[in-house]
Amino acid sequence: MNLVITSIQFFKKSYYEFKKVTWLGKKEVEATTVIVITFVVIMSVFVSVVDLFLGAVVSIIL
Repeated sequence: MNLVITSIQFFKKSYYEFKKVTWLGKKEVEATTVIVITFVVIMSVFVSVVDLFLGAVVSIIL
């Protein structure tokens, strides 16, 4: 029974904290999404170039 009461209290407190959260607006979400996608593309290209370079170096050595 104690577990049920503790669980109910936990969910009540969680719900109260959830109500205090300030959510981002649509413009902010779109802006940060574009930034994240751009960063991922740039890092993918960088890692690919480094991989090709290191692969060429290893193939020359071996």
